[in-house]
This record gives sequence, structure tokens and C-alpha cells, in this order.
Amino acid sequence: MQRSRVFLRLLVALVVLGGVYAGVAAFLGAHVPANARVDGIAVGGMTPGEAKVTLKRLLATKAATPVRLTLPPRTVVVQPGTAGLQIDLDATLADLTGFTANPVKLWANLTGKENRPLILSVDRTKLSAAVTNAARSLDVPIKEGSISFTGGKTTAVRSVVGRQVKVPETVDAVASAWPDRQVGPVATKVTQPKVSGDEIRRALSQFAVPAMSAPVAVLAGSPPVTTFTLQPKQYAPALSATPDPSGKLRLGLDAPMIMATVRAAAPDVETTPVNATVKLVADQPLVVPGVVGKKFEDSSVSAPFLAALTSPTRTATITLVPVPPKITTATAKGWRIGEAISTFTTKFPVNPPRTTNIRLAVAALNGTLVRPGEQFSLNATLGERTPGKGYQQAPVIYGGRLVKDFGGGVSQVSTTIFNAAFFAGVRIDQYTPHSFYIPRYPEGREATVSWPDVDQKWTNDIGSGVLIKSSAAGSNLTVTFLGAKKWDIEAVKGARRNIVQPKNIVDPRPDCVPQSPNQGFDVTVTRIFKQGGAVVKSSQFNTHYIPENNVRCTNPAP
Repeated sequence: MQRSRVFLRLLVALVVLGGVYAGVAAFLGAHVPANARVDGIAVGGMTPGEAKVTLKRLLATKAATPVRLTLPPRTVVVQPGTAGLQIDLDATLADLTGFTANPVKLWANLTGKENRPLILSVDRTKLSAAVTNAARSLDVPIKEGSISFTGGKTTAVRSVVGRQVKVPETVDAVASAWPDRQVGPVATKVTQPKVSGDEIRRALSQFAVPAMSAPVAVLAGSPPVTTFTLQPKQYAPALSATPDPSGKLRLGLDAPMIMATVRAAAPDVETTPVNATVKLVADQPLVVPGVVGKKFEDSSVSAPFLAALTSPTRTATITLVPVPPKITTATAKGWRIGEAISTFTTKFPVNPPRTTNIRLAVAALNGTLVRPGEQFSLNATLGERTPGKGYQQAPVIYGGRLVKDFGGGVSQVSTTIFNAAFFAGVRIDQYTPHSFYIPRYPEGREATVSWPDVDQKWTNDIGSGVLIKSSAAGSNLTVTFLGAKKWDIEAVKGARRNIVQPKNIVDPRPDCVPQSPNQGFDVTVTRIFKQGGAVVKSSQFNTHYIPENNVRCTNPAP
């Protein structure tokens, strides 16, 4: 009985002790070990939540401090968040808590000391992007030394060592050092320039300083020789001193630039060739010979000029070469412009403004040369008829009525040229008859003109050149084509057809221009080409005329 009581008491004591042990184990498992530290910060005895809050607060400054990537003399600041750098508190605190019945571990939780390091979260993609972006500012491109020539003076440019950020290595270094080191280590690749300081000093002494020491005399052409001088300030922009692959500096010369400098310094040395032509002299065709020009031979300039920069005489001799005209005297003679191959005369009525316009157009036309194969344009030859050129207002046809406009009367010049072209046998490309028939012109063989669209154009396809001679004397307007006759031209006019009678119109407007009545009709003119009396070919010109109405103006002119 006594033994039973003792056993029972012992059993109760064991149960009580076991419950106490289990309670202690449960408590310790829910808290950070008593003497634990994280990155030197005491978190012992705290629950995981309390420890996380404490660490987050105390490490906030450290976690947010920017990383400074430095490659003297430049520094780039990288924000940790942007670069994918974070402190992972959950991973750092993992395994610090948890239930265990192992007395050794429990004792360690009560008495042991542990300083756990921080566990980091690194997004390498973001970190690589941040380092790559920083490298754009940190990289120092290699620069080979050189010598510049500015304002007639030499300036030495020192070589610069190239430095390039090695991105993968720098990413590894930053990931390993952060957050304990806010100044991030930068891995770099260094490239040494080839041009040394000694080489720059040699180049200055041997050619750079001598090149700028005095003017250069330039001798151009053969006797008589043209001489002119270029000052260092003038030719300096064309000079350069750059390294070859071995790192040796060479004096260079920009050929187009030195040529431009030479031409600017001696603008009268080169001469432009003048094409041969045929002109009217005393109303007769005269071949005006072509003139040969001269120009600098570009390839003869650079080498002598470079040599002169370091020679005792400082003289460069360059070559002038002849430049023949595009149209030679022989070519102009070959146009065979001599005899009159066609001529035509029209009479113009008394009308001072109109007569003035005719004389202006005749003067502009006289002496016009149309080379073989070239197209003639009356508008291109005369240009716009404006008051500034002296043209006056005179009657023109507009909408079937006579009105006044600048250049009225030039259509008579056009008609006279058209007939000269017709009988010369050239190819008619473009012409426009007057809208109604004007009795002083041949039926179906006349052409109006108006700026800029209504034009008269023909192509000289007769094998020789054509020189136009035009004159206005008294009331006669005459146009003659000089050249070498190819065709005998015969004009055959058909009978009028589709005749329409004019109307009578009374117009009280102040700007009314009176008109005399004429029938409207259609007519065909055949141009027959003959050689040696035989017909070679023919072409037809069909013209439609509207009636010219009888217009009586009732408002007297002011």
C-alpha cells in the first residue's frame, strides 16, 4: 500500500514536470532564441512578427540608401528598388523559431548566441539594366591624341585612356557588397591609346608648328605664271594631324577644302569656257568662235601644298588645265547657218500700244538660235509680257470678245513666226489658232499666244541650225529663218465649210472694244514637203473658227 502511494506520487510529479517541460518548449518555439541577433540587431525573445517589424524599422535606412557606382571623375547613383535589390526579412528569420522537444536545442535557445546575416533578394535582370544604364555615363571612350589647327595656330590634344564598365562583373560585385557597402565596386576594362605624349611632341616639332609658321606662295599655270599667297588662317581648316594604325601622327590635307580655299584666294585665275554660237551681225549670220577656259587641276594641289608646308621655300606649284567649251567652233560651223530658208511678212494696223508690244517682242525674238534637234518655245523666248518690260494694254481675244490686256498684239508675232516655221519645214509641236478668223492672217495658218499656257512650240528637225531674224518696219512685221534649206514647202488651202453667220451685239459697257463681223467656218490647210520637185510627204492642219460678232459700243470712251 505504501509502495503504491509512493509510485502514484512519483507518477503525478512526472506528469506535472512533463507538462511544464512541454509548456516551456512551446513558448520557446514561438519566440526567437534569447540571445539571437540579425545583422547585429538584437531580436532575442521576440515573436517572428515582432522581430520582422523591428528589423524593418531599424534596417529601413540601410535598405533604401542608394548605391553609388564610381569611376572617377564620374559617379552614378542607383536606387536599390529600381535596381532590384531588397532585404528578404522572411527568409532571414526563417528557422529561428519552431517547436522542438530536444533538450539540447531548448537549452541552446535559452543560452546560445547567434548573429544571423541578412538574406538578400536580387533581381539580376533589373540590376543588369541599372548597371548598363549607369555605364553610359561612366564609360570613357578612348581618344587618340592629335593636333588641331585653328585660327592659324596649333593645339595639341592629349590622348585619353579608354575605360568601359564590365557589366556582368559589376553586377556580381554589387550583389555581393550590398547593403553593407553603399559605394558599389565597378569592374572596368581599360584600353590604352596608341598615340603617346612623345609622339605628339615629335609631330609638333617636325610638321605642325612649321606648317603654321608662315604663308605659302602658290604658283599656278605655265608662263605667264599667276602667283598668290595663302595665309595660315586661310589653309588651317584643311589641315589635320591624325594617327595611323601604329599610333604615328601624320599631317593630312582635306583636298576639296584646300581647293575651295585656293579658288577663293584667286577667283580670277580660273575662267569659264564660252560656247561657240551663231549671231546676227549687220543682219547676217556670223559664227562666234568658242573660247577655251582654264581650271585648276585638283589632283595637282594636295601633294605640292603639303610639301610646301615644311619646305624652306614654302612654295607650291599647281597646274592649270584647259577646259574646252561644250559647243566648239567646228560644231557651230557645222550647223550650216547661211541662206534664208523661209520668210514671212504680215501687216499690222495702226494702234500705238499694240505696235509697241509688237516691237518689244520682235526685239526679243531677233537673233534667237535654235540648234539642230532643239525645241523652240515662244513663251520661253519672250517671257511673261508685263508692264515692267514696257508692254502696254491692247486688244486680245478672250471668250470670243476683244478685251484689253498687257501684251496685246504679240499674237501677230506668233502668227508670223508660225508661218516662217511652216515654210521652213520644221516639226510643229504645239500651236493654237485664234478663236475667230482675223482677215489680215492666212486662213488656217495662224497661231495665238498667251502666258503661260497657250504657247507655240516647234522642233528644228531639218538638220541645220536655225537663226531667227525678225523686224518691224512701218506696218510690216517680217520673220526670216536662216539655215540650210532642206524642203520646198507648198501650202494648199481647202474651201470654207460649216459656215456660221455673226450676230449683232450692242454693248454699253465703258470697257467695250468694237468688233467687225466675220463668218465662223472650218478650213483645212495641207503642208506639202518637196525635194527636187518631188513630193516626199504632207501633213494637214484643221482649224475651226467661231464667228466674230458685230459689236457696237454705245458708251463713248473717256
